[in-house]
Amino acid sequence: MSPHGPLPGDRPDRPAAGHLARSRAARTAGAPRPDARRRTFPQLAPREAPDGRFAASWWGNAWVAALEDTALDPARLARGKAYAQRGHVDAITVTPGRVVAYVHGSRPRPYRAEIRLRTLGDDDWERFLDEAAARPEHIAALLDKDVPHALEAVTGLLPAPGDLVPDCTCPDDGYPCKHAAALCYQAARLLDEDPFVLFLMRGRDEQELLADLTRRNAALAAAESTPAAPALPTVLARAVLAPTTGHPPPLPPPFPAPDRPGRPAVFPADPEAPDPLALDLLAGEAAARAHAFLVTGHDPVAALTPWQDAVRLAAAHPGSGLTASTRALYRDLAYALDRTPTDLARAVAAWRQGGPAGLAVLEEPWDPPAGPFDRARPALLAADLPPFRPWRNRLSTRSLQLRLGRDGLWYGYESDPDREDWWPRGTPDADPVGAITALLGR
Repeated sequence: MSPHGPLPGDRPDRPAAGHLARSRAARTAGAPRPDARRRTFPQLAPREAPDGRFAASWWGNAWVAALEDTALDPARLARGKAYAQRGHVDAITVTPGRVVAYVHGSRPRPYRAEIRLRTLGDDDWERFLDEAAARPEHIAALLDKDVPHALEAVTGLLPAPGDLVPDCTCPDDGYPCKHAAALCYQAARLLDEDPFVLFLMRGRDEQELLADLTRRNAALAAAESTPAAPALPTVLARAVLAPTTGHPPPLPPPFPAPDRPGRPAVFPADPEAPDPLALDLLAGEAAARAHAFLVTGHDPVAALTPWQDAVRLAAAHPGSGLTASTRALYRDLAYALDRTPTDLARAVAAWRQGGPAGLAVLEEPWDPPAGPFDRARPALLAADLPPFRPWRNRLSTRSLQLRLGRDGLWYGYESDPDREDWWPRGTPDADPVGAITALLGR
């Protein structure tokens, strides 16, 4: 690394994929929280751009294109790219609205280059967070260090031509100069490794963004799953305590069994206490099994496969893997069964849609007999819906899909157009028109 090193007051982060998060110790209770809105990445190693494309991700290339499309001198861009490929850019510091680094040119002393861009307003972030929390595939993509096109389109997360404003302490008045161009190209490599760097540039750090997503996702899950409290029979206390010469009034019947087990308490983080996630799992499992024995006298877990049980465990946590603890849960459950966290997130969505039957619909295509499946396409056409193409138990358009389960219910799925990336959505229905209508109304 250059002797100039990071800018004053910066803290180092590791740029490699999977290592950009802060250390676990810094997140424990009582530990001082570093300035999450200032991140400094060590000098990146020299690297040739394959096929002339400096970035690997679509959002990294969009970042580069935003500057190239407004550059006044292609020759300066070429020299800036060469500087970046040779490793002339020192440690890069990212704060909301600003990317700064020292860049080595032809003189011994490096120049201070800077790229400025607009931060997003509160309304923009609200739209982004609402859209991300509403669709589990978007959350899964973010956790896998991916940026869905649909999320970028909501707020214009990526810069458009003219949004990036370069500046440099060198005497060159080019727009941009080769030093600012080099910084822009190297910043694209950071975005490849971790899209949360882009969110920081736009004004939100990773911790606060994931915390907001966790709260929204938990609220959505609670709103979808919490039933109304049943009316319970009562006996007036004055009737029981009033003097009487006869027998006291009879007690009310026992409380009916609840529709589902209650959620465990929230266990605060404490360095001297067991892991909060482990306590949450133990309490949740105890409540679920106690409820099952109370209602049926059977253990519902005994007949599940290890994969089904892993999906069931993950589905019991509305955070959907967003917090550090539940992300570790998703990762460990998935990798223990040779799956990815995205596989698990998709399976959790299917489980929440229809339990074991919903998971089977996700993973097991089958050939239904003649009857309801054959009558579904004419019924959908009669309802002025677009034509669906059949394949086994599935009917699909470019972005909508219905799957007939072995239980006779139709399960809705959605995907970005022509992506074949289907995610469970909506409520199962015996009527295919009702299932797709509910899906379109979400």
